[in-house]
This record gives sequence, C-alpha cells and structure tokens, in this order.
Amino acid sequence: MQKRLVGNNGLEVSELGLGCMGLSFGYGIPTENNEAIKLIRTAFEKGVTFFDTAECYGPFTNEELLGEALKPFRKDVVIATKFGFQDGDSTQGLDSSPTRIKAVVEASLKRLKTDCIDLLYQHRVDPNVPIEEVAGTVKDLIREGKVKHFGLSEANAETIRKAHKIQPITALQSEYSLFYREAEKEIIPTLEELGIGFVPFSPLGKGFLTGTMTSETKFVPSDFRNIVPRFSEENRLANQSLVDLISSIAKEKEATPAQIALAWLLAQKPWIAPIPGTTKLHRLEENIGAVSVEFSADDLVKIENSLKQIEIVGERYPQHLKERVGK
Repeated sequence: MQKRLVGNNGLEVSELGLGCMGLSFGYGIPTENNEAIKLIRTAFEKGVTFFDTAECYGPFTNEELLGEALKPFRKDVVIATKFGFQDGDSTQGLDSSPTRIKAVVEASLKRLKTDCIDLLYQHRVDPNVPIEEVAGTVKDLIREGKVKHFGLSEANAETIRKAHKIQPITALQSEYSLFYREAEKEIIPTLEELGIGFVPFSPLGKGFLTGTMTSETKFVPSDFRNIVPRFSEENRLANQSLVDLISSIAKEKEATPAQIALAWLLAQKPWIAPIPGTTKLHRLEENIGAVSVEFSADDLVKIENSLKQIEIVGERYPQHLKERVGK
C-alpha cells in the first residue's frame, strides 16, 4: 500500500482508506464488536492508515469502536470524523453552530481515545450558519491543538472557496465513483486549483459496482438503500450495463469488478484517496488488491469512451436527503 498526500497541508494517508460507517450504521444490523475490531485491525496490518467515522454513525457507537480498535497504534493512523447534526443524530436537522462544533470535538476526542482529531469534516453544510463562521471555529480548534486538518463534505464549489479563505481546507469528502461522476464537472477542477485533496465515499456505488447485486437483491428493512431511488428494482436493472462493462474490464485485467472500480478512481488524480467500507474480511482483502491494478492512458481512454455510451438511471438520494447536499 502506497501513501498519498491529500491536499497541500501535509496530510499523508494510505491510498485506500477504510470507511467505517457500515460497521455500525446505515446498512442493516451492526457488526458484532469483536468482529468489527478484528476487521479494523486487519486493515491496519495490511497497510490501511486512514479511517473514517462520524459522531452520527450509531450515533456515537462508531467513534467508540474506532477508539478501541485503533488505540494500540493510534500514532500510526489518521482518523477523520465529522460534526454537523443536531445532537449527533442524522435524522434530525443540521447544527454547525460554533457551540455545537466545540462540544462535538470534546465528545469525539473522548470516544476516539485521542487528544487530537487528524481530520475534522463538516458533515453537511448548514444554511443557518455562515461557512466563514464554521471555518473560523475549526481554525480556533486547530490553534488549540485539538484538530489538525479541516474538511468539508458534500459542499459546492462556492462554499469550498469561502471556507478555504478563512481556514485552508485539506480535503473534501463527497460521493464519487463510476456510478456517480457529478464531481468531475466543477468540484474536482476547484479542488485541483486550490490544492485540496478528495476523499470519495461510496467508491463502489454502495455495493452496486461489486457485481454481487442484481435487480432481485433484497435489503434488510434497516438498510438505507431501501429509500434510495437508484436502488429500486427497475433502476438496478436499467443500470446493469455499467456493471457488465466493469465486469468485462475485470476479466481482461484478471481482477474483480470492485478492484476495477477502485483502481479507476485511484487513476483519476494522485490526490484522491477513496474510503471503501465493508464488514467482511474477504472483501477488505479484495478491496486492498485494487492498488495492484494498473491502467495505461489508452485503457483509461477506452473506458471513458465506453462510459459515454451508458446512461445512469435514478437519483442517488431521496428528496429530503438531496436537500442537504451541494450547498
């Protein structure tokens, strides 16, 4: 596993990180604690040094899990967490007031068993709090030594620019994959111009790009994909052509579809560090194998030309969640 510099502020991470949300939240029944700790520690043993969580994953239980799992090698890893929801509950409204940000940091430090958060993201832009005020609050926390780096999640280019003027942003975390490429229009050029790193979440399209999902796949009731339009049966069927393309490339490269999807992301920019999540050890090993897949310039052109023939169907979020992104 190679290292990558994310942004221009000296943050070095493994080229693939681990998105830890699904171990506690969002995709059904939480993973049993000992199994989750084993998976996180195995990721570290295999070269992963970048771990992503948030206070609202659980809420709170995911940070506690990481604090316990990463304690033996805390100095050798980068932990990213997030603030931005009322009482840390993503089902409630947004709250990025300075008082709330400071309270979240104090609580997160305790749960993560650390004295400093490596990368602190605003989880979603709060329209009720000027982004300059948010950036200024994080700037104060950095001065106090409680936070090292500032990040935003799902922010638009204008917001990124405003925040960056107050406190340099190290990384933006937003959805980006072969399944969702909106970031290429305005976000990636803005990040490149400003020297900000990019941390794509859902780099495997919430599981769709692994090739293990069909239109008949059923999700457990607590899996949030049940409310995502893109994951309706008819849309999964309509988007199967993308999976077929990735599978054909995988066959040529003697890799898996998941490895192709991750390797494609890694090939886009040297300052992109995806954070695939998983609850299974064999999937963790499969994902890590993506760093060995190489694409030539010709390969990437061929893939791009093939992608132009495919139209993705279905919104990536239901309306009430769409309203929280791209602000």
